[in-house]
Amino acid sequence: MDTNRIQIFDTTLRDGEQVPGCKLDTTQKLVIARQLELLGVDVIEAGFPISSPGDFKSVREIGLAVSEPIVCALSRAVKKDIEVAADSLKTAKRARIHTGIGTSDSHIQYKLRTTPERIIERAVDAVKYAKSFVEDVEFYAEDAGRTSNEFLAKVIQAVVNAGATVLNIPDTTGYCLPNEYGEKIAFLRANVKGIHKCVLSTHCHNDLGLATANSIAGAVGGARQIECTINGIGERAGNTALEEVVMIMRQHEGLGLYTNINSKLLLETSHLVSESMGMVVQPNKAIVGDNAFAHSSGIHQDGVIKRRDTYEIIDPAEVGVDESRIVLTARSGRAALAYRFKNLGYNVSKVQLDDLYQEFLRVADRKKEVADMDLEDMISATV
Repeated sequence: MDTNRIQIFDTTLRDGEQVPGCKLDTTQKLVIARQLELLGVDVIEAGFPISSPGDFKSVREIGLAVSEPIVCALSRAVKKDIEVAADSLKTAKRARIHTGIGTSDSHIQYKLRTTPERIIERAVDAVKYAKSFVEDVEFYAEDAGRTSNEFLAKVIQAVVNAGATVLNIPDTTGYCLPNEYGEKIAFLRANVKGIHKCVLSTHCHNDLGLATANSIAGAVGGARQIECTINGIGERAGNTALEEVVMIMRQHEGLGLYTNINSKLLLETSHLVSESMGMVVQPNKAIVGDNAFAHSSGIHQDGVIKRRDTYEIIDPAEVGVDESRIVLTARSGRAALAYRFKNLGYNVSKVQLDDLYQEFLRVADRKKEVADMDLEDMISATV
């Protein structure tokens, strides 16, 4: 594998679908899976087959529907889970079982009620059993973000020795700071023998709003797979947003990292997932929100009209947006007003603009946004 390429592991159909009210049926999942393939994701986590007959069916159907991405099924470190996951993946051209167990003190003592030694045994057993069905086995150390680096390294060393091919280091509760998470990845690279033969993966949650930053820090620290979702949907506050990490790497060439994602399909994919799940994308959402390329401040509008990159670091076309929006509000200036009149086919003189601007401000004080129809009415009133 190219050491600078970051594989994109999309878990919209598994972790993303765990959002209350966002349940998809198999037909909807197939539409999204095909779109993810067009988008260029490397891995589609298609579901958690043991959880329900519907999830099992969806994984099987997605395995038939796509050919390029690896199709991944989640399991716990439980034999029956692994058997059902393997059965669901029989249709996939490229299959991966994703199995794992909690490794933090909290999970060991209170959730699993076991010992650190037993955790390692169960992890090894799960990886070995999964390897008896498929060659590609990803291991997740749940709550790795709150696991001591020393114990985490012991667990990871054991599963590397057992044959794991991908090592998922989840910040399950979104607890880590970016420097902590990046250092955790770097620590594992430096202290686990044979880890260079595996792919280190990030899986970050957004409880403190740091999922994207942590994922990038992990990639800088040596991870070569980022687990993420479209629109950042997922448990609680969500997961790392696919569109954000992709565009960060594209804009910051100095990182030396890239993906195979076709960024021009990002907005289209965002809309598909939003509509399918009934999950509205917040307007100020980075990259794909309605306001991501909208400008209402007069100072900003003037700058963008003169030169787009004054206030936009991304060309909207790169992510599938037709163009920037100049939104007319009470904070807009004469430059934006003249620009919108010109787009409507009116070349107004400076004197006309001064008069029209006063009327514009009166309308803008009454309305949140001044529409083209309002501008037409202003022009008609001056004829």
